Amino acid sequence: MIQIRQLHKSYHTEALSLHVLKGIDLNIEAGEYVSIMGASGSGKSTLLNILGILDTYDAGDYHLNGSLIRNLSEKQAAKYRNEMIGFVFQSFNLINFKNALENVALPLYYKKVSRKKRNIIAMEHLDRMGLKEWAHHLPNELSGGQKQRVAIARAMISNPKVILADEPTGALDSKTTEEVMEVLTNLNSEGITTIIVTHERSVADATRRIIHLKDGMIEYETRKENGIHETIPSLKFSSL
Repeated sequence: MIQIRQLHKSYHTEALSLHVLKGIDLNIEAGEYVSIMGASGSGKSTLLNILGILDTYDAGDYHLNGSLIRNLSEKQAAKYRNEMIGFVFQSFNLINFKNALENVALPLYYKKVSRKKRNIIAMEHLDRMGLKEWAHHLPNELSGGQKQRVAIARAMISNPKVILADEPTGALDSKTTEEVMEVLTNLNSEGITTIIVTHERSVADATRRIIHLKDGMIEYETRKENGIHETIPSLKFSSL
């Protein structure tokens, strides 16, 4: 599903140049459940933005479902995002003046789906999230957990092959975190490749594979076998 080879990314200003990703090699198979961890500045959000085709990279290769993602026009990038990727954010990114149903239906509006049809589909997704009774409530009338479930429903309405979640539980309490992770875990069990950036160990432990970044490189990863995560060191990092 995702193949990355020798991925580099730098940001430049007049005062300095910051080399954020330093030769990332990473394969993620279809249906995997992966988390990405690392300290602030380790490059995890930059990596997620590149995976989501929200940012470009300087060198290396990124293949998504067999297609090389490089030098795309905004129209091409939007096409890949709309067809392949669903996004979930820490801040929910809901439109405050639209109710839950309208927020969930929005991606179908951009696909020119009729209002009647997109509202029917959006209601089905809200019902699946246990939010049918809240369909006509505005975001400021919803709890944090409800907002995140609305955001997940919106991410799923286009039937993406990959879910990218950037700190999806960062604004939630521990109980609501468990509820949201249960939703994401259930979606992954249906075969949707799920990648989560998180600072929270409990969130990472729910996934089957954890990628640990440090200073723009993969330091090591852990994979869950028989319910236990086993460490696999990065030969590249350890050889430095």
